[in-house]
Amino acid sequence: MKRISHISLLIIALGLLSACTSSQRRAPVVERSPHTRTIPPAAPEAKDERGFYTVKKGDTLLRIALDYGQNYRDLVTWNNLSNPNDIKVDQVLRVAPPEQVAGVQTMPVLTPPPSEKVQPPIPKKTSPKGEKRPYSDAALADLRGDGAPKEPRAADKNDAPDAPPARPVASATPGAIAPGAVVTATDDEKLSWMWPANGKIVATFDEGKNKGIDIAGRAGQQVMAAGAGKVMYAGSGIRGYGNLVIVKHSNSLLSAYAHNRSIVVKEGDTVSKGQVIAEMGDSDADSVKLHFEIRQQGKPVDPTRFLPSR
Repeated sequence: MKRISHISLLIIALGLLSACTSSQRRAPVVERSPHTRTIPPAAPEAKDERGFYTVKKGDTLLRIALDYGQNYRDLVTWNNLSNPNDIKVDQVLRVAPPEQVAGVQTMPVLTPPPSEKVQPPIPKKTSPKGEKRPYSDAALADLRGDGAPKEPRAADKNDAPDAPPARPVASATPGAIAPGAVVTATDDEKLSWMWPANGKIVATFDEGKNKGIDIAGRAGQQVMAAGAGKVMYAGSGIRGYGNLVIVKHSNSLLSAYAHNRSIVVKEGDTVSKGQVIAEMGDSDADSVKLHFEIRQQGKPVDPTRFLPSR
């Protein structure tokens, strides 16, 4: 019996020793496991500052200018680009005028009313030093002797109030914008619009798929400016648009006319509403049609919101 007891104790001891060995072998795995599951935090996604854009793969300067409602020549100037076709991925471009980026709006310089004008300095007396006269308006006028305006006197209670300064008169021409005027939403609403071509609408506005409307027609059909403005671009440098004309109507609104067969205006031309600017075609398109867009602050908007009912 004692022998059996010794054997049993030996077996139990060997089992405990085996268990300890196994636990010692597994220990390093337990210690390393937290490290293997550690994932470094993702770097925060870089966001463009207001008025700037980071170039992505496939971008062109013309496409960026269209998306931000700017003239590509302005982008060239603001970014000191020697070659407009040479922009690189991750390059940061200024896409708004410097005064807009800084939050300062350029305003027209107004002449202050007469009551606020700075008076010219009083000329020095040229009379002999020995002649000294007490100060008075009459004495001051005699000393000047050159017809210079008198110093303003204190207002009397019987004086009539000064007339308010004259305000600039708005242009009577519909849709016209005064040179140097700051365009507001109200000015945009005053712009007069018309349909750029006759034909059936074959594709409606869908911001995710179609950034404008498509109007079917025949090759060579007249394409007209939907509103008065200035030709900001005329060419075929934007992929997917073919022969394209872009007209700027205000500081915030522009229109685009794509897939033309030919263009009959050039960059810098001033066009009136209804003026022929191109001939309809199928350049970079699968059929003859006019792709027409209106962009507000560079963002595509539904053109039917601006065009008259028909």
